[in-house]
Parts: sequence; C-alpha cells; structure tokens
Amino acid sequence: MAEYYAKFRRGYPEQVLDFVQDYFLLTPEDSVLDLGCGTGQLALPLAPRVRSVIGMDPEPDMLRLAHEAAGRRGVRNAVWVLGADTDVPALGTLLGHEPSLAMTVVGQALHWMRHEELFRDLLPLFRAGGGIAVIANGTPLWLQDTAWSRALRSCLEQHFGTELTASCGTADQDRIRYAQALEDAGFSDVRSTTVSYPDELTFQQVIGGLYSAIPAEQLPGAEQRPAFEYGIRKALPHAEPFPEQVHVSVLVGRTV
Repeated sequence: MAEYYAKFRRGYPEQVLDFVQDYFLLTPEDSVLDLGCGTGQLALPLAPRVRSVIGMDPEPDMLRLAHEAAGRRGVRNAVWVLGADTDVPALGTLLGHEPSLAMTVVGQALHWMRHEELFRDLLPLFRAGGGIAVIANGTPLWLQDTAWSRALRSCLEQHFGTELTASCGTADQDRIRYAQALEDAGFSDVRSTTVSYPDELTFQQVIGGLYSAIPAEQLPGAEQRPAFEYGIRKALPHAEPFPEQVHVSVLVGRTV
C-alpha cells in the first residue's frame, strides 16, 4: 500500500504552499510538523521553505519511503518520526517547554484522527502566529461528478459489497466541522481557500490511486489483481485518459 501511495498519490500545487507560507509568515528559521505525512508529499516540498520539517506517521513503510524520497531529492532538513495524532503530547515534550512550531499541516489524513483532541493538544506547541493547516487534496476517485467516477464507484461497491460514501474529509460539511473545532480549541482567524485545476488520469493512475486508498486488509492480493483490474477496466465507460477537476481545499487557523 505504501509503495502505491508513494508512486500514485498526487502532489500539492505551489499555490497551496504559497498560501500557507504567507498565512503563517513562514521563514527559514521556522520548524513545521507534517502529521500523517505518508511518503512525504507535503513535507518534502515544504522543506526548502523552512529550517526543518518533522514528518510523523504511524506506518513505518510510509516513513521508509519518505526518507528514501528525501535522499533522492537532496532534502537534508527533514526528520521522520513514528507516531500518530495521539502521540502529539509526547512530541511536545521532546520539543521542549518553549513553543516552537510555526505550523502543523495535515494533508488528506485528518479523517483518521481525533481532530478535536488533536487541535487542543497542538495549541501549546506553536510560536506566536503559528497554527494548523488542514489540506484536502481533491475528492476521492470514486466520488467525483463524472461518468467514469460513477461507474468506478458502482464497480467498487459491487466488489466490496458496501456503499461507498466516505468523503475522506473532502466534503463541505467536513470543512465546516473542522473549522468549528479549530475555533472551539482556541484558534483564531480561521479561514479557507481552494485551489482548482484540471487533470487527466491514465488507467494505471486510477488503479494505483485505488490501491493507495484501499485498507491493507481489503487490498486484493497479487494473484487477484489482474482480475480486479480487468473488472474495473470493463466497467469504465470510455478509454483513457480520464478527466477530473481537482479541488484542493486549505483550512487554516492560528494562535493569537
């Protein structure tokens, strides 16, 4: 799963990085935390903009691949830490008593976390004007408003025997809920922005994106994947490429 994540998960537009840098006034002296960092899709492009990045994830394979990607890109100011959102208080102890983080970014991972507790745990770790950026990197492949996405969803629902409705934190109601939780935790100037762009996917990118999102215990085994992929290919209404409109949503809040 981590291998598919590293290869097929899309990166983030420069406009998103520019927005968080301007909002938090990030400088080359700052440190940021990428919580649920995966294989480094956010941590690595953020690294040149700050003094250091802490990439934190509960999956060792994700961190291994992030470390390898950092080496290939010549990133020397990133450290990779095994941990989940529930380990943030322990991380705060390691960072010391003085608030030092300029930003914590959570990209496409907050739906796995206890966000109300997390926001409260993070608050004392930030320097003045620091805070949280929650980034949703586009609607899941099977929930988009296109013919091929609807066909994909129908095929997956039949295969797994369940209705697929989870938005993975990308829906409008998710952003409203997260924004209210930020305010309740004590963050101010809570606001959001969206960066949109068109894209086209190959069939292999569709399959790779699916494999990166399917829970490990449900991921088809290697011997089952040819049949699984054939069924997907047959269900899709036309040949590649498959168009999509990617809407990257950024929700931010900061300390006073």
